[in-house]
Amino acid sequence: MASHEIDFGAAQWRKSSYSNGTGGECVEVAPDLPATVPVRDSKQAGAGPVLRFRPSTWAAFLASVKA
Repeated sequence: MASHEIDFGAAQWRKSSYSNGTGGECVEVAPDLPATVPVRDSKQAGAGPVLRFRPSTWAAFLASVKA
């Protein structure tokens, strides 16, 4: 049986450009994984949950936010 788990340990996470290095309430995204865009809370970077979105869903979200 194939596993659907993804190892996010090697993902290249980046913080929101709006965080300005303040360490405040931010999200991180790792956009370079195939078929999924993981998003997490930067305050719980290694221990918290990871939300996963389809790339098309993430792109639609970003377009909506920018509009």
